[in-house]
Amino acid sequence: QVVLVESGGGLVQAGGSLRLSCVASGSIFSIIVMGWYRQAPGKQRELVAAISSEGSTNYLDSVKGRFTISRGNVKNKVYLQMNNLEIEDTGVYYCNAYKYSGTYWGQGTQVTVSS
Repeated sequence: QVVLVESGGGLVQAGGSLRLSCVASGSIFSIIVMGWYRQAPGKQRELVAAISSEGSTNYLDSVKGRFTISRGNVKNKVYLQMNNLEIEDTGVYYCNAYKYSGTYWGQGTQVTVSS
């Protein structure tokens, strides 16, 4: 079992920045990939960024060059630095952890970008 807790969401103007944090606890030793998903109202949840245990990263095309995913020195933390935010980035952002034994989700943190 893995428990994920996100923080760092909020309200920001377009062009601004936010940094999301996720802390994993429980059986974290065999997590393969950690990532951030988002869900806007009326839309499906989509992968924003992911980072593997080896450090390789993957990004949604629309956030490339603006968002950066990273892991802390202690591998149970993952961050999402979001710069030059756009109104279309608004949504609930969820931390995700993938293991061979299952997939785990945080409770989500709201990000709202205003004009």
